[in-house]
Amino acid sequence: MGKKTLMTGNEAIAEAAVQAGCRHFFGYPITPQSEIPEYLSKRFPEVGGCFLQAESEIASIYMVFGAAGAGARVMTSSSSPGISLMQEGISYISAAELPCVIVNVMRGGPGLGGIQPSQSDYFQATKGGGHGDYHVLVLAPSTVQEAADLMMEAFDLADKYRNPVMILGDGFLGQMIEPVEFKHMSSTDRPARDWTITGAKGRAQNVVKSLYLKPDVLEQHNLGLHRKYQKMIKNERRVEAYLTEDAQIIIVAFGMAARIAKTAIKILREKDIKAGLVRPITLFPFPYQTLERVAEKVDNLLVVEMNLGQMIEDVKLGVCGKAEVHFYGRVGGMVPNYDEIVADVEKIVKESR
Repeated sequence: MGKKTLMTGNEAIAEAAVQAGCRHFFGYPITPQSEIPEYLSKRFPEVGGCFLQAESEIASIYMVFGAAGAGARVMTSSSSPGISLMQEGISYISAAELPCVIVNVMRGGPGLGGIQPSQSDYFQATKGGGHGDYHVLVLAPSTVQEAADLMMEAFDLADKYRNPVMILGDGFLGQMIEPVEFKHMSSTDRPARDWTITGAKGRAQNVVKSLYLKPDVLEQHNLGLHRKYQKMIKNERRVEAYLTEDAQIIIVAFGMAARIAKTAIKILREKDIKAGLVRPITLFPFPYQTLERVAEKVDNLLVVEMNLGQMIEDVKLGVCGKAEVHFYGRVGGMVPNYDEIVADVEKIVKESR
């Protein structure tokens, strides 16, 4: 597009998929992400794409499975309960080593919960919500522009690793309006897709499956997947370190919570409390090494999340006991206020003197 346009996060995610060369979408509407399928239902016919509203989220993810197996750039989107319904299919797709992009615009839970923003799906996204030893790459944007950039990059990463990639946002990010420019160009030099099931004339047939009845064969398959995940961990860790060099306390947050934390940090520094922020952009792989380094400089970290404490477990693993890890969270669709974060940091600093 070459110019900035005011768009909601959901619209930007949808247009970014089009710009990335995605031409297949299978999904089911659910608040607060319904604008993604709504946008693509109009946009895909303009570019020769296939939009199909399935009868359920379960049907959607298996349509994604089929299209990915045939070599298509394909995506789906949903919100928390819908992603829960997709978990078996995501496990199958991961085991079959098929590239696709999955968008989760999180809402409150558990169960049907509410339609307000939340970050309660962290465990589901990062620890493998389905069965078996598998991972999906998880990208967590904090602005509409970053959502568009990461969405376009997600398709390249999916192709690179033959693996699902998840964009993990929340209701705030999906609904808020910000200027966005579609500046990232998806790679045209894509890996060869000689594994696709596009017909077998003149060559041996390809088989895409996740069933291995012999335990020794399944073990080798799992070990191969594990080696791939180790490459992701080595090459794809992404993190923002904000005002950490001189910080006396570090806030750790992702997505919308990190944006609120930045406002709190500005206020704290005006009060002569040098706070900084570590914002994981990849939730898998998680930037453990960054947390370990900052823990060598400060005595206290405050993890801020829109849940009851999920990412905090990974923060503690990264810190390795080198600093004390505190937590502040709001749940059920309630969002932390920057004044609440300021007060919590002030309390921690006062008690540590």
